[in-house]
Amino acid sequence: MSIDYPIPFSPPFINDDVILEVTDALRSGWITTGKKVKELEEQTAAFCGVEKVVAVNSATSALMLVLHWFGVGKDDEVIVPAYTYCATALAVMHAGAKPVMVDVEEGFNISPHQIEAAITDKTKAIISVDFGGWPCDYDAIKKVLYTDAIKNKFKPSSSFQKKLQRILFISDAAHSLGAVYKNKRIGTQADVTVFSLHAVKNLTTAEGGLICLNMPHPFNNDEIYKTLRLWSLNGQTKDAFTKTTSGKWKYDIVYPGFKINMPDVLAAIGVAQFKKYDEYILKERKRVFDFYNTAFLKYSWAICPPFYKPACSSSFHLYPLRIRNINEEQRNVIIQKISEQHVSVNVHFIPLPLLTVFKKDYSMENFPQSYLQYSNEISLPIYPQLSNEECQIVVNAVIKTVENFYKKQK
Repeated sequence: MSIDYPIPFSPPFINDDVILEVTDALRSGWITTGKKVKELEEQTAAFCGVEKVVAVNSATSALMLVLHWFGVGKDDEVIVPAYTYCATALAVMHAGAKPVMVDVEEGFNISPHQIEAAITDKTKAIISVDFGGWPCDYDAIKKVLYTDAIKNKFKPSSSFQKKLQRILFISDAAHSLGAVYKNKRIGTQADVTVFSLHAVKNLTTAEGGLICLNMPHPFNNDEIYKTLRLWSLNGQTKDAFTKTTSGKWKYDIVYPGFKINMPDVLAAIGVAQFKKYDEYILKERKRVFDFYNTAFLKYSWAICPPFYKPACSSSFHLYPLRIRNINEEQRNVIIQKISEQHVSVNVHFIPLPLLTVFKKDYSMENFPQSYLQYSNEISLPIYPQLSNEECQIVVNAVIKTVENFYKKQK
């Protein structure tokens, strides 16, 4: 079985419906924040079962905006996993706070036990990550955050912190739109959930992020939505779309906000994809995921990613295959050999302590599980357009390469 073209790693899902929706935005005469953005927000709220969703220009901006809203700043700490994409920690740094890294568990996700050990009286928030689309243990994290001992450590320094009276729970669900935890779609498990709509994500707007608001009483999520929307548009009391209405040009700047809004022309991509997301995109990603599982579960050297837990399911954003008993250098050789067979694979992610910007303050030795999983991880292509024939070619390339590697080691 062979093909005469390379298999890419993660192309976007662009069909005629997407092109028509974008064309509709272009022809409308309005391409920045307007009706398409509002539609995308409403689609997400209905899909996830939350009251309000704010669309912005990236998940990184979304995290920054939420931290800023909660009053996180200098001398504050925010707990993040050491094994995640850099944006999780950079958002904390951009808020002026310190990322406190903790290790992950065997299944790639943050360890609730490690969270508990890392909490101090400076901790203002924790940011969990659903690695590859697999939900973290939300109940275990909340059990930690809601205990009297942890609540008593909390020292609020802003009005919203005083109102909540505990550490804010933020879910970095960049990978997990459509994943399910305890029979509920991701979005309602944390106080705030952030999705990414970057070009490689399951559902994309080329660049973009979504903030799902699930703050408990006495917070009003509608009021928070209005505040975040205002702050995402320079603190301007009227957005550009409203100002175009006859006689409504006058505005004020009531807060030194940001310029991180999402434009309609990009939102249109997501609006179109959402109409096929549950019934097609997610199902096809699961098909590819299941194809790989069926193939690799037969091999003792394959450590397949987590895929089953009662009442839980993945969004199948990544297929992070791990190869048993290899080191980082050997993994890199295997990747090169797979790539030579015209199959594009990747690695998710380089742990934060290995990156230059974090090296001076964090040591990889303190996060052994993160390093172990990174050192033998290979992410395989997974997307709706990938046919079963192409899946088999990916599988063949991986098996051939790994089996040859093991033979040479004997």
